[in-house]
Amino acid sequence: MAHIYPGDITKVHGIRVGQVQNDKARTGVTVVLTPKDGAVGGVSVRGAAPGTRETDVLRPGNLVDRAHAVVLAGGSAFGLAAADGVMRFLAQADVGIAMGSARVPIVPAAVLFDLLEGEPNIYPDAAMGRAAATAAAKGMEQGRVGAGSGATVGKLVTSGIPQAGGVGSASITLAEGVTVGAVVAVNAMGDVYDPQTGECLACAVMPDGTRVPSEGMLYGFAPAPQQIRIPAPGSNTTIGVVAVDCKLTSAQANRLADVAHDGLARAIRPVHTQMDGDTMFALATERMDVEVNFVKLCAAAAEVTARAIANAIHYARP
Repeated sequence: MAHIYPGDITKVHGIRVGQVQNDKARTGVTVVLTPKDGAVGGVSVRGAAPGTRETDVLRPGNLVDRAHAVVLAGGSAFGLAAADGVMRFLAQADVGIAMGSARVPIVPAAVLFDLLEGEPNIYPDAAMGRAAATAAAKGMEQGRVGAGSGATVGKLVTSGIPQAGGVGSASITLAEGVTVGAVVAVNAMGDVYDPQTGECLACAVMPDGTRVPSEGMLYGFAPAPQQIRIPAPGSNTTIGVVAVDCKLTSAQANRLADVAHDGLARAIRPVHTQMDGDTMFALATERMDVEVNFVKLCAAAAEVTARAIANAIHYARP
């Protein structure tokens, strides 16, 4: 039996989440805010069709290693404009890297493609990003909200109807007291599976209601190859953030983002395709002065990411 997994990323000390959406356009923004002094950040892009902003600044060895927020948005490349509003919101709150008399907030962002789900000429902008940042709080809604408002999954089967994706979140508190959380906007080309039971949670559905997972077709075990439909590049993507409240170096944060993709691979099949722009960010808020084995942190990061993906599907169901 499939699970609804507990917790959310705001259980991590110092993390707040704000979300807004345009229900008519079926698009929106999910903003993850860090403490005022920022969080050590990392990023890992595994899909071949990403839409991102400010990812290079998080690479190990660069001058700035902190982020003050991360933006997840719909709208394809247009949606990257939402980060402008978040930057202005933070700058007015005196948050950012001090550059003389000015402050420059570091706000990485990633987007997913939802332009065909609602109004194609309406997409997240600076005003929507600012509204999401203003709404940031502890606790968060899941499902067809924020960046997941127009998300869909299971798009590989000819004549199949894709199913609703969305935003999901989960968290785990380790024995040491450190919390690991994730929030993911799931707009995958592939199907979604429960990470513990292996149950297929969402896949293409034929007009007669028959559920058709694509995995067997891809391997050639079941229905003919002509029943596979390859979507346009960039028309999918799973994006998210994994966060911890202990201390990490820049290199460790980037490794945490890397292993978060293991959670994608456990819950989405296929994943990291040429048609997806799968991107995961990592944040360490440093609010807990506790030593935790890094292998444990990485294992927890992959687990909560997979759980968050499953929750996105659970909460997106009518």
